[in-house]
Amino acid sequence: MFHFLAQAPHFIIPFIIVISIVVFVHEFGHYWVARQCGVKIEVFSLGFGHEIFGWTDKRGTRWKVSWLPLGGYVKMYGDGSAASAPDSTVHTMNDEQKRVAFYHQHVDKRMAVVVAGPAFNYLFAIVVLALLFMFQGQPYSPANINEVAAGGVAARAGLQAGDKVLAIDGATVDRFEDIKRIVALNAGTPITVEVLRGDTHVQLKLTPEVVTTTDRFGGEHKVGRIGITSDKLEYKKWSPPMAMKQAVVETWELSTGTLRAIGQMIMGTRGTEELGGPLRIAEMSGQIAQDGVVSLIWFMAVISVNLGLINLFPVPLLDGGHLVFYLAERLRGKPINDTIQEMGARVGVALVLSLMVFATWNDLVHLKVISYLRGLFS
Repeated sequence: MFHFLAQAPHFIIPFIIVISIVVFVHEFGHYWVARQCGVKIEVFSLGFGHEIFGWTDKRGTRWKVSWLPLGGYVKMYGDGSAASAPDSTVHTMNDEQKRVAFYHQHVDKRMAVVVAGPAFNYLFAIVVLALLFMFQGQPYSPANINEVAAGGVAARAGLQAGDKVLAIDGATVDRFEDIKRIVALNAGTPITVEVLRGDTHVQLKLTPEVVTTTDRFGGEHKVGRIGITSDKLEYKKWSPPMAMKQAVVETWELSTGTLRAIGQMIMGTRGTEELGGPLRIAEMSGQIAQDGVVSLIWFMAVISVNLGLINLFPVPLLDGGHLVFYLAERLRGKPINDTIQEMGARVGVALVLSLMVFATWNDLVHLKVISYLRGLFS
């Protein structure tokens, strides 16, 4: 705990930079598409709470920076809150007011505005990764096995040094990093590995063993291991088209890997202690920033993908929840009953707050705050 407090000044600035940029990208997506749809924007806020400073542009939009840097919002004309709940005036607006009010836009436009936030997060991550792959290079190790641990899972299954891994469960493998990622996500789950041994294609079945590892931030993770290593690590620079392609692939793998991990947590095959909140992100931001600007930019891209993905979850209050209501409206030809939407919003608030409390509890346990407090009273 005291170590975290001592290092807190070094974490705060990188954390604010990372969160502010990622949130700005997300909210700017909503703002930009709403403007293209003719919606009037009243407030664009980076952060929550009391305004620190701001200005009003010629269109009447108040741009401001607020005290709590844990999010942001775009308040459109007719919104009763930052969550885009309609205010009491939407049913009494005249035609001119309806023309610029979000609530009275065609459902397709409202869907576009909602999707734009997560979409801009993904686009931002793809562009950032593509630039990194062009100028700094993508971590790239050939999918060749250099060494097989004696008595390990790979050795028992028949894998040999010199084998080149071609595919795992039918998914093509291009890099050794792909092998590590797939194996890590399949702890305790049987997989089929196709390798090239000389001129012969060989298929082997094996089950990665569950191993508890500790990352550089002190967090423990249960991952799959099979006991193979590669002796090469290089950074491969790509041409612009290939860098963009690799960035899309990397973004897709980040998303599917996150979804699979969440599914494993729900099924109980993966520990929920890996879930982290703002304190964990702050700690990681500070430590990664010490590795240099490139590492911090990479981390920012990962956070952007996660923010975009989480916001697409079909939970009321999140963008995905709004999208579900709008899709239902599109299919039914009329909006969902206000009472149902209000109930959904309350459920969404409860779910989001519960997840935030749980993640923050994990952060406090990870930072040893809980054990410190227990020590004071026991």
